[in-house]
Amino acid sequence: MTEIVRLSVLDQSPVAEGSTGSQALHNTLDLARTVDALGFHRYWVAEHHGGPSLAGASPEVLIGPLAAATEHLRVGSGGVMLPHYSPLKVAESFSILAGLFPGRIDVGIGRASGTDPMTTQALQRDREHRLPDDFTSQLAELLAYLDDDFPAGHPLVRLAAALPGRGADRADGPQPWLLGSSAQSAIWAAELGLPYAVADFINADAAPNAQLYRERFQPSERLAHPQVIAAIWTIVAESDEEARRLASSAQMTFAMLRRGRLIPVPPVETALRFLKSEGKDAGRRGVVGSPGAVHAGLEQRAAEYGAEEVMAVTITYDHAARVRSHELLAEAFDLAVPSPLVAAAAHL
Repeated sequence: MTEIVRLSVLDQSPVAEGSTGSQALHNTLDLARTVDALGFHRYWVAEHHGGPSLAGASPEVLIGPLAAATEHLRVGSGGVMLPHYSPLKVAESFSILAGLFPGRIDVGIGRASGTDPMTTQALQRDREHRLPDDFTSQLAELLAYLDDDFPAGHPLVRLAAALPGRGADRADGPQPWLLGSSAQSAIWAAELGLPYAVADFINADAAPNAQLYRERFQPSERLAHPQVIAAIWTIVAESDEEARRLASSAQMTFAMLRRGRLIPVPPVETALRFLKSEGKDAGRRGVVGSPGAVHAGLEQRAAEYGAEEVMAVTITYDHAARVRSHELLAEAFDLAVPSPLVAAAAHL
């Protein structure tokens, strides 16, 4: 049975009702400092656009302050929604981050829009034409920049060589991950020899995709063996009952999202009244409970994915409760802060 050896965080920068996006971003910085001191391994920030509940619209902007505010964490995007962007621009941005924080930057790459169709159109420079479905070409170009691996004579060779943060050691550069919740993303990650981050919090039935990734994995210069992160919705509190209470805020938020209504994260009492009026909870899958229950639940879920690393996705109304959830999670898994030498060696 696979055992969890690393705990990480995927932070969507939730905006609480009555608060602001600015405060949510400061909360993200605060949580990163906390989990850095607790011994978590990775801290990724998400990309969402055009809604009142999540403030992280630009992970490439947020990663720099997060890396500067922490010491041990690998910091990255979970993810950059590549269809919105030029691969060169993404490569340049993450090259600069890696130049400033060598050996600590991840570039998690996603295909989804991270928003609704109208906002997707507003993000595009050319609004007269639909975006082409050329994700695989974009991804290949981005990897060629990061690896300086264009064929000889290719017109973009000089651009790869000129990335502003490129160092002598490729391990110091941005480390790409492919994000996904579908079989197709698993196949792409396997064929390219990339590490794969599976969004369990989006697709409750994604475990077979992780197995498909392992079966089809082709070793690359970057990665010799398959590597899987399972990103799982997680809330820990002193008791199962309190954890379920805290989870109600996110349950209401996502229930309303499915109805096409975007709202800030509501207070617990508001959310409990809503769920009661529905006659049941909103059905959001996750691992929610006391430290012991969450430890067992995450180990079981990680085993389904064959993942040695779990990335906690946690949304609560109260920031202090979110911080406490991660403190209890660290205690449950007996995390220890790595020495600087160990942290420097942990490129992946």
